[in-house]
Amino acid sequence: MYKIKFLKEAANELKKIDPIWQYRIKEKISQLANNPTQLKNRIKPLKGKYRKYLRLRIGNYRIIFQRKDKELIILIIRIAHRREVYQTKN
Repeated sequence: MYKIKFLKEAANELKKIDPIWQYRIKEKISQLANNPTQLKNRIKPLKGKYRKYLRLRIGNYRIIFQRKDKELIILIIRIAHRREVYQTKN
């Protein structure tokens, strides 16, 4: 079982999402912590300079995360709508 950690920005982004979607996202994060292979069809690696991160699709929302297998940690980097999640913040 993995431990979930959020970057401050990701936690703030989650708070801004509609409560119904927050519930669904939290359920998937819980599933991800308990058994990441269960969601393997929804997880894809990112490309380019972000290739160390993975993406989990939940409806129109995306969770960008990094899985650290040695420490059993999943670090949530970003949670946002699909049209916004890949844009870099300046």
